[in-house]
Amino acid sequence: MNILFYHPFFDANQWIEGMRARLPNVNIRQWEKGDNQPADYAMVWLPPYECLAGRKDLKGIFALGAGVDAILKQEQDKPGTLPAGVPLMRLEDTGMAIQMEEYAAAKVLYYFRRMDEYRQLQSQRQWKPLPAYQHDQFVVGIMGAGALGQAVAKRLVSFGFHVRTWSRSEKQIDNVKSYFGRDQLSDFLSGTRVIINLLPSTPETSGILNQQLFSQLQPNAYIINLARGAHLIEQDLLSALEIGQVAGASLDVFANEPLSQMHPFWTHPRIAITPHVAAFTMPTAAMDMIASNIQRIESNQQPKGVVDLARGY
Repeated sequence: MNILFYHPFFDANQWIEGMRARLPNVNIRQWEKGDNQPADYAMVWLPPYECLAGRKDLKGIFALGAGVDAILKQEQDKPGTLPAGVPLMRLEDTGMAIQMEEYAAAKVLYYFRRMDEYRQLQSQRQWKPLPAYQHDQFVVGIMGAGALGQAVAKRLVSFGFHVRTWSRSEKQIDNVKSYFGRDQLSDFLSGTRVIINLLPSTPETSGILNQQLFSQLQPNAYIINLARGAHLIEQDLLSALEIGQVAGASLDVFANEPLSQMHPFWTHPRIAITPHVAAFTMPTAAMDMIASNIQRIESNQQPKGVVDLARGY
């Protein structure tokens, strides 16, 4: 069995040695330009066209990230980047869920305890205690109820928050109300004070964080975008902040990364920026999952995390 590895900045040796330890009898190599030798599986992120094109002998391609929108866009821009008929698999969690829980909880608690407002008061040298929010005034809505969204929902419930989720299909999560489908989006938004976006990036969800959505939230709402920059209409957010419909935003992802030096988000007093660090792929957990999936495929079992190319995730 032969496995190809390609990633533009991961340490190839760490991954190759780690996979060899898990699959001792397998030949694993880093792809280099001109490598046309046979391969049964590929572990890749943003592979050059020549890496996978024409490899119809592949049994599976593993995308080294939770989202697959970038690699699917490569296929859209240059058909054949992903060989037809070869299953593409994403990393479903691999240590990212706990990181997303921490990030989301930190931001929700920051706003719930009015730390953003105290920061503004500090800049004005004002000593002004503010009334405490009550949990029933602070409904948290999570857009996207996959593995990461469900983990975040459960963590926030443990803090006593009223949590609801919105997704393509209904989900069963203890103490969480599930809304699903486009026809329930307005009901999901009504009364929601905090939006956490963890949706997959698809043509259907592009630009979903827009003025129409903001206008249906509680006044002085908060936006936390942890999914993709393409979900957000940036000018709509700036306008909503200006009129007070949105009180603050925490953004970890952007339409163009890194964010340009002249972008207005840098200096906006009610926008907090982090450089796409909410959750990282954890190599050990990722390699465990990939090795397990290869063993499942070799045993004629259904692998986990297979991407529905039509849906985009």
